[in-house]
Amino acid sequence: MTGEKCSRLCHYNIVALENEMSSRISDINKVIYAVTKSVETKMDKWQGRVAVVTGASAGIGEEIARELVKQGLVVVGLARRVERVQELSKELGKEKGKLHALKADLRNEQDILDAFSWIEQNLGGVDVLVNNAGALAVDTITEGTREAFRSVLELNVLGLTSCSREAVKLMKKKGADDGVIINVNSVAGQKVMGIPFYTATKFAVRSLSEALNKELRAAGSKIRVTNLSPGAVKTDIFPMDKLATLKISAEAIKQMETEILLPSDIAESVVYILSTDKRVYIPELTIQQNFEVRFNPGDLST
Repeated sequence: MTGEKCSRLCHYNIVALENEMSSRISDINKVIYAVTKSVETKMDKWQGRVAVVTGASAGIGEEIARELVKQGLVVVGLARRVERVQELSKELGKEKGKLHALKADLRNEQDILDAFSWIEQNLGGVDVLVNNAGALAVDTITEGTREAFRSVLELNVLGLTSCSREAVKLMKKKGADDGVIINVNSVAGQKVMGIPFYTATKFAVRSLSEALNKELRAAGSKIRVTNLSPGAVKTDIFPMDKLATLKISAEAIKQMETEILLPSDIAESVVYILSTDKRVYIPELTIQQNFEVRFNPGDLST
């Protein structure tokens, strides 16, 4: 074979390979587009409907509120730092949905009652509740204070319970038989860790999620309750700045800083739950980071 013929053959082979690769990439893009459109189509049923997101001023709650507005829902973001939710509302002004900012301290029962009263009077009720607000306490049992436990208990458990009660009332009143309650919990509710107060509240949330679902079923309601349990997520609540003091290797800290879950991962999980048909019940959904870091007993985990 002459050098010219060899050169032509190589050229033809390269062109053929490029065409095949282009075709495969096109096929992959079509699949990605089809999956994305499928989720978007399944979310059409929620456009214009009302979702309440607690703890919407930062982290997971902020991302959930942002994503739901993009999906066309009318979102009420409850937070103590209401000015941050107001800024987010301005940012999302051109999206399909709308974000209302309401100031509420979920440790205060009256704040919760006032918020849901406003929602009923101005928006006609609730279709979705995302109980996201929470606080972390690292106190130990032997050295912690009653006040430390009371504070995290009132927010993580009692605030969540009151919001669920009020949301169910409005869902039933509105006739939202496809209503959904998502309790953003934690893997700390699945195994005992070295943060006893926080872990105790998360075990409580897991139990309350199941109990509420059974209570609704017994009453003939189709409202669904999902316990959503993320692993370590990069938010204000997770003390990334304290990792160096926990005797974790520099390599492990670097891995956590780059591979830890993001709030957007949890927001996408919420969209997935809502995208399912009302015949589908997801009692528990766990979202873990793809690595494991072992903390010292008495620090963050065992």
